Amino acid sequence: MTPYQLTEDELRQEQRKVHWRSGAAAVVCAVTYGLAYLFLPNLLHFPDDLDSALTFGAGASLFIVLWIMVGIGLVSRGRRLSAQDIRGSAYGQPSLRIAVYAAFLQNTLEQATVTIILLLAVLLLLRGQAMPFVGASVVLFAVGRVAFLRGYPDGAGARAFGMALTALPSVVAFVAAVAAVITRILR
Repeated sequence: MTPYQLTEDELRQEQRKVHWRSGAAAVVCAVTYGLAYLFLPNLLHFPDDLDSALTFGAGASLFIVLWIMVGIGLVSRGRRLSAQDIRGSAYGQPSLRIAVYAAFLQNTLEQATVTIILLLAVLLLLRGQAMPFVGASVVLFAVGRVAFLRGYPDGAGARAFGMALTALPSVVAFVAAVAAVITRILR
């Protein structure tokens, strides 16, 4: 694959798109979390015990892992249908046909690993209080993955919304988990 080189002007333009779309994703995250905390506790009961937190975490993890399975399926199907790719990645770079799917899978594996660990940490530390956050985070992860995949072929600016929508909940979960640990230590 030939590397694509941006001019300085194109780079700055792409960076502006990344900033704007990441900011839009932050707004969507904030609104989603606000709605989840306002409405979900009125619709659902969120128990505070450890067993419920672990069960909720397991269910959330399944929905995150689903996106890894989607990525595996896209790459597998792409390899199966391509004479250049059918032998596998050990025999050369992926064709353009599956390169985006391979990048999507790699990024999804990275994001899912961090997300599952942090959502479980938040659930174990905050239990029932964290359940609306975790539920909203799973939805944001799914929407983020779709937006990331759809935008990927058009560059960093186009995939930024999906990337940020996927990653920001992990950042929030990390901060919440660290705050919960510090609060417990200082008691």
